[in-house]
Amino acid sequence: MTAMLEAAEVARRPRRPRSAPPAWLVVALACAGQFLVVLDVSVVNVALPSMRADLAMSESGLQWVVNAYSIAFAGFMLLGGRAGDLYGRKRMFLVGLGLFTAASLAGGLAQGDAQLLIARAVQGLGAAVLAPATLTIVTSAVPEGAARARAIATWTAVGAGGGAAGGFVGGLLVDTLSWRWVLLINVPVGALVLLGSLLWLTESRSGDGRRLDLPGALLVTGGLAVLAYGISQTEAEGWTAAATLLPLAAGLALVGSFLLVESRTAAPLMPLGLLRVRAVASANAAMFLSGSAMFSMWYFMTLYAQNVLRYSPLAAGAALIPTSLAIVLGSKLAPRFMRRLGARWVAVLGTTVAVAGFAWQSTMTADGAYVTAIMCPGILMMLGAGLAVTPLASLATSGAAPGEAGLVSGLVNTSRTMGGSLGLAVLSTLAAARTGGVASPEALTEGYALAFRVGTGVLLGGVAVMLAWLPRKISAN
Repeated sequence: MTAMLEAAEVARRPRRPRSAPPAWLVVALACAGQFLVVLDVSVVNVALPSMRADLAMSESGLQWVVNAYSIAFAGFMLLGGRAGDLYGRKRMFLVGLGLFTAASLAGGLAQGDAQLLIARAVQGLGAAVLAPATLTIVTSAVPEGAARARAIATWTAVGAGGGAAGGFVGGLLVDTLSWRWVLLINVPVGALVLLGSLLWLTESRSGDGRRLDLPGALLVTGGLAVLAYGISQTEAEGWTAAATLLPLAAGLALVGSFLLVESRTAAPLMPLGLLRVRAVASANAAMFLSGSAMFSMWYFMTLYAQNVLRYSPLAAGAALIPTSLAIVLGSKLAPRFMRRLGARWVAVLGTTVAVAGFAWQSTMTADGAYVTAIMCPGILMMLGAGLAVTPLASLATSGAAPGEAGLVSGLVNTSRTMGGSLGLAVLSTLAAARTGGVASPEALTEGYALAFRVGTGVLLGGVAVMLAWLPRKISAN
């Protein structure tokens, strides 16, 4: 009888809901996804010479191993963030990570340059869906206050660490295995994170019924890709040839169509009204110019180390570790300097330091010593980049309403990546034209040095924009 009463009592008790996973586990999974995204931006650079030799890629075509990823990433990043709001952050995290992992497998097994470039573009699309969800998952898992600040700092450090580790990890994989493993390594890691995310992440969303602006994303991504292709054609065809003018005109038409669509759609990918705010417009313009020079730095430094100085992939990756750590240091110093100098002046200071590094790097020679030809100018370039990014992002978000801060943060990242994609297309085309098809160390050095000289001029233009246009103070909203 007693047993029956106890059983009845148990049946009447409400069933306990499934306990939420510990916050540290959720943060760890989100950070793992972010690490893969950032790592893949830098890890491929060290493998570029090996990819070119194995797949018989042209010098001008080599840039597309980087640009196929970055263009898709930049073009679909805002759409990926909006999809997470509408359809669920966990769902988009899984979709993005699944795409990224599958594309990594396809790229690692590619037998031709076309297969590799398609895989890199799909990787970029997966990263664009995955990356915005990682930060939202972190902030949703941890209550507001000191704990959330620590979680966000961990997310930021993991991202910076992914960029810093990319060169060394890539060099180690290429030297000990092959270039294919800079992509294949993502497969087991991605599969483990996918399994853990399926088991332990919980769903969240904040959709308001608005639809996705897919036409806008397709137009801006297509326009950027076609423009970059047209620029790359100038090296072989010249500026007046139809093979150059037609893609340039088509790219401009697509970008113009994007602006038209954004001005008329009810739920635009990029509300053009934001660009009427001085802080938003000026900070994004400065970020575009800075990205167009600084993004290319890793590409040319890696090629210089391997093609001219004859470093092995592992040695080239290790040689860039101080440079990678410099951007982490600059990012840490920027908030302290901002309290004393203000955001505008720290952005100017950081970009000026980068100018000094670019100018120094442009004096490279075919027999340069490591300390003066790679380490010191590289540290200046990336220390300046780290100092400049934080104040520019702060100024941009300060000019937007609180409900638009996330959108403006996405715009800043998109401006920097788009600037980097077009900048790489321009600078690599100039370098290839100066080299003239000659593969001697002296000829290659002349091409790379020209790219850094032009980058110096672009950054000086960025300094002028910052001095003339950036607001003097961060506005309070």
